[in-house]
Amino acid sequence: MAEIIQRDGTWAFDGTTIRITPGLHRSVPLFRQTYGEIAVPLEAVSGVVFEPERKRGRLRLRLREGADPLLHATGGRLPDPADPYRLVVNVDRSGVAEYLAEEIRQALLLDQVPRDPTKTFLLPGPPVPVSVRSSDGTVSFDGVQVRIDWSDTSDRVKRATGPRILGLGELVQVEWLPNTGYENGFLRFVTRETAYSKLPPEKDPYALDLWGSARRDLLTALVATAVTARLPHPSTRTGAPLARLPHQPVAGPPSAADHHDVLLRRLRELGELHRDGVLTDEEFARTKAVVLRDF
Repeated sequence: MAEIIQRDGTWAFDGTTIRITPGLHRSVPLFRQTYGEIAVPLEAVSGVVFEPERKRGRLRLRLREGADPLLHATGGRLPDPADPYRLVVNVDRSGVAEYLAEEIRQALLLDQVPRDPTKTFLLPGPPVPVSVRSSDGTVSFDGVQVRIDWSDTSDRVKRATGPRILGLGELVQVEWLPNTGYENGFLRFVTRETAYSKLPPEKDPYALDLWGSARRDLLTALVATAVTARLPHPSTRTGAPLARLPHQPVAGPPSAADHHDVLLRRLRELGELHRDGVLTDEEFARTKAVVLRDF
């Protein structure tokens, strides 16, 4: 077995699997520590490189397109330090890093692993249930439903529509952009009905607006990945990203006992936002439709 142990983490290769374990040092980003250990099958790998520098180097694992739900969900937008397929290597361990990289390259050649895109996810993504508290609210996914509970600081439009509960079968895809600390990010759940919605994330009742702690908001990528891993593989949507998805069971609606009062209250709140000029005519109509659909 080829192995390298660094403060940044540990990589071990047994000929069939690269096991990546994040380090526990405080310098290791919270996202990598929370995502945990990743077992990468050799068939998911397209290449590996070691980039030497004066004081330290970096090992980088390249995965085949479509193999990993994390890379698909984040679109390559993870900050470099949070990338689990990157390992910082001390200069005195450069030889070990080179050896490990060469062992992986040789195994790729011997097994004749193709580099073309995959037609199925070869990594499972994070386990469920998973729940993350962000600047805009708390998002949870149990493998069947996504739930968003808004925070007290969320936009009034979102708080007026109430919690969002979406069945997996309703979703087309997940869109994610990180909060960089300089620009806001978002986590948006796209359904067939909202695929062409132009509401900004701060007003979109299907999106979390990420504007607070960049370190904490980055964890929303866990939910984005967990949902993506359970949606049809992107290769099945080529040329038809908004095609109807196979039906999946969705939990039934809550009791209707208080629905009437809740509906009237939310519609009244939306009407006040519209009269006050907070919502445009288009935003009011779209948000009202969301509320009515849920009831």
